[in-house]
Amino acid sequence: MSALQMQIPFQISRLQDEYCICGKEMILRWNRLSRLQRSLVYALFLITATVLVLFYSSKLNAANVNKNSDSNIVVEPLKNVSLVNEPVENVVQPKKTVVESEVNERPVFTGPSNARQYAVVESFKHAWKAYKEHAWGHDNLKPLSGMAFDWFSLGLSIVDGLDTAYIMGLTEEFEEGRQWVKNELVFTKNKDVNFFEVTIRVLGGLLTNYHFTQDEMFLNKAKDLGDRLMAAFSSPSGIPYSDVNLGTKTAHAPEWSHYSTTAEVTTVQLEFRELSRASNDPVYEDAAAAVSEKIHQLPKKHGLVPIFINPNTGHFLPHATITLGARGDSYYEYLLKQWIQTGKTINYLLDDYMTAIEGVREFLAKRSSPNKHLFIGELSAGSESFNPKMDHLTCFLPGTLALGHANDLPDWHMTMAEELLYTCYLTYAVHPTFLAPEITHFNLASATNDMYTKTADAHNLLRPEFVESLWYMYQITGNTTYQDWGWQIFQSLEKYAKVPNGYTSLANVKSEKPLQRDMMESFFLSETLKYLYLLFSDDRFVIDLNKYVINSEAHPLPIHKN
Repeated sequence: MSALQMQIPFQISRLQDEYCICGKEMILRWNRLSRLQRSLVYALFLITATVLVLFYSSKLNAANVNKNSDSNIVVEPLKNVSLVNEPVENVVQPKKTVVESEVNERPVFTGPSNARQYAVVESFKHAWKAYKEHAWGHDNLKPLSGMAFDWFSLGLSIVDGLDTAYIMGLTEEFEEGRQWVKNELVFTKNKDVNFFEVTIRVLGGLLTNYHFTQDEMFLNKAKDLGDRLMAAFSSPSGIPYSDVNLGTKTAHAPEWSHYSTTAEVTTVQLEFRELSRASNDPVYEDAAAAVSEKIHQLPKKHGLVPIFINPNTGHFLPHATITLGARGDSYYEYLLKQWIQTGKTINYLLDDYMTAIEGVREFLAKRSSPNKHLFIGELSAGSESFNPKMDHLTCFLPGTLALGHANDLPDWHMTMAEELLYTCYLTYAVHPTFLAPEITHFNLASATNDMYTKTADAHNLLRPEFVESLWYMYQITGNTTYQDWGWQIFQSLEKYAKVPNGYTSLANVKSEKPLQRDMMESFFLSETLKYLYLLFSDDRFVIDLNKYVINSEAHPLPIHKN
């Protein structure tokens, strides 16, 4: 045995003796403590143990949450987080939850249920049949001459009107339209198109039909079109150019101006966001949402915007017209609808909408003389003086105000909606045709007539905005008076606009025998007849506004939770 081996037992014995001595000393010291001192030691021990247990548990929970979330969350690039009124102390990439139930939910339509709805269905069939016979595959029908008219060469009437056929239960018409979209609709032509119009009519229509049917063909077409439309965002500022060549995937300002229209660049966000949600590709939503964020940062007149914006600089044209009619209208509409589409989570959209409607009340809302009818005028270019004229397009506003009120916005919004809707009704009722002109002028100091129509403004394009607002008001309030108003207008369309080959726009609603203009726009199929059909339904919630947001061309898109 070595010396080292002999020393080990001795060292162990020595250590044991030392530990025994230390232990006895500790016991003696503990016994000398008072009862209060011992209680304090016990408390300190318990607190330390509790803290350690809680810390260990929180680490385990965090690990489990991260593990479960990784498979359900798609990370998107950071987009102006500070604009969404969210905390930015720890700057991280926002996360988008993909909810399968939102994607898979499909509506069920059972067809017409009463005589008024059947009448609208017959009108749609009459228009569709004439279009099929004389203009199939072209954008629009010229119903008097029996000729076709092409604007973008994208079969607008088919793509735009297809979801109306689906909602009405017209399976034969829907299927023949679907086959045309599948086999004939292409986006490779070397031709300029309007970015906004193609987005709301074609992209919006494809996405709605995909949502209704879950047919991947519609989504694939939508992605192809969306990829080509993305060229519009290539401007230095990110504000879209107005014109896009789908074949070459290039974009530019219109030939007549360096400016884009404010309403057009801010009325594509519902569609591009839905394309991202349906395709799980955030690139479309990011580009379109950045435009809204850019507009949010620009100075405005109490939330009201000029109607032109420069895509190169990203700034408004100074002192341009401010209106809720042409070139301005749907900017305000899409502020509210984007907020609703995203589950009411993007606060700056709501803030901008609320500020704008207050601006409308302060600067644009006036009362006519002598009967004090509420109307929405304009601020003229240059001087910004008040102009007491209201486009028929402005009659979208009652429906938008009612939609806001249904989502807990102030009561005065609904009061304004009701009064303005009645004024819009009067723009029909004062004419012998019971149809409204394109523009109505109002008197501010008259003892006789509240409103009048200039001959140059007296045409009627079969526009949908008033019946759109009637449908919103009917669904939200249940007041059947709005159905009766809509029926009066439908009967006038049947009397004055219906011709053997479809329906035609009119030259002068002030005449008891108005001249006809030989054009049936695609929005007559997509919007006017769709809103009338929904308005006359016994079930107010065929398209439930708690589940769907309706784009500017009457294509329903699902509401998301974020």
